[in-house]
Amino acid sequence: MSVNRIIIADDHPLFRAALRQTIEAENGADCTIEEAGDLETLTSLLEQNRECDLVLLDLAMPGVRGFSGLLLVRAQYPEVPVMICSASDDGGTVRRSIDLGASGFLPKSVGPESIHTSIKTVLDGGIWVPDGFTFDEEDSEIAEYTKRLATLTPQQVRVLMMLSDGLMNKQIAYELSVSEATVKAHVSAILQKLNVDSRTQAVIAASKLEQGQIDAATGG
Repeated sequence: MSVNRIIIADDHPLFRAALRQTIEAENGADCTIEEAGDLETLTSLLEQNRECDLVLLDLAMPGVRGFSGLLLVRAQYPEVPVMICSASDDGGTVRRSIDLGASGFLPKSVGPESIHTSIKTVLDGGIWVPDGFTFDEEDSEIAEYTKRLATLTPQQVRVLMMLSDGLMNKQIAYELSVSEATVKAHVSAILQKLNVDSRTQAVIAASKLEQGQIDAATGG
């Protein structure tokens, strides 16, 4: 029997430990579990070994801005299934997570049975969403931005995150260890893919997508 490799990416050690214990109680020797407290550690683990059966990803942790972590992992490691595990479980957040390529959405409030069911469903190649969740019709503008953001490459996602943080081309070039010309090329590609005319409009487009998730998170 093959052993499933699962990575829990969350910045709260107590939550990671509790989730690990819950998974191990059900799966035992059938899985190996690794932990990451930030996006950099997660990508490092995946670079060391791209063979991964499931990433359980929090939407709010160091190195992540809204859905950027999901966008980055899906773009850079498209073969790795990702299930969002978040306290922000409103319908809009769930829908956008699935639309951006997540294989499931696990609210942090669910019990052990739902955790086991969700993980088994995704490992078996299915999509899992919370009980009773229905895909309501979404705002067409948000839906369009979602589709466009999903076309960004990993490096373009990083550049857009830095644009959203207010960094200029020179600063982005330094952070990514590339030339300013390369950054400008990435910015031009981002504008084209998002169908906007300026850096400011690109940042606004990204923030519109994230807004529901951010509001839910700040609301507790």
